[in-house]
Amino acid sequence: MLVQQSRLFSALPTDLLEEMTRYFRAEEWPKGKLFDPEQLMTRFYILIDGQLELKRHNPENGRELTLDLLKPGDSFDVITLLDGKPHELIVSPLSPLKLIHAPIEVVRSWLWKYSELNRQFLPYLAAKMREQEDLATSLALHNITTRLSRLILKHIGKIKSYTGAKDQEHRFHLISGLSDEVLARMVGSVRQVVNKQLQHWKQEGVLDKKRNQLLINDLEALREEAGVIERKFLTGSRQQRD
Repeated sequence: MLVQQSRLFSALPTDLLEEMTRYFRAEEWPKGKLFDPEQLMTRFYILIDGQLELKRHNPENGRELTLDLLKPGDSFDVITLLDGKPHELIVSPLSPLKLIHAPIEVVRSWLWKYSELNRQFLPYLAAKMREQEDLATSLALHNITTRLSRLILKHIGKIKSYTGAKDQEHRFHLISGLSDEVLARMVGSVRQVVNKQLQHWKQEGVLDKKRNQLLINDLEALREEAGVIERKFLTGSRQQRD
């Protein structure tokens, strides 16, 4: 069942999933599709395949900010699901998408009716709230170097084609498919600034940049830029002091 691919529905009992599946319909969007946000008032979507950006736009200066980057299994729009009010969003497919959707009123009624769904929904909602808190904190408190390094660390994934020594596997990481422009929107900056920082890291040997792929050569250096300290380092330091 496609519904089971959603993090909201994956752990629900089979009989309940079968009942809910009757309400969902499949849909496909091409990359760059112009989406009418009014549809979010009537449909609740689950992303099955592809990458989807949710962003805001300031028409006065042309600046854009990414609020969320959705991956398969994510649902949207949770805010409209909860309050029933329009949500000012630009919904932008970064790749061809496969989605399923159900009437939002039906999904809203499920939250009241099924405690099993609530137990899935509340942790998912809390995770999304934390992400927005982290975004606001990062924009207010950190410079572009810290914001960008933390973003890369968050979205990093191992290269599936790596065939080298096992003990070196952790050194080969990839963030794929995100242009400098998208990265800039995600850290509240502009493409030129992000590109300059990436080129600096490339010269320092921290990463390699090929088109929309970033290959991380020095993960520890990136963690240092992000202000991330390994737990084992902290534990070791405490033991030395003791």
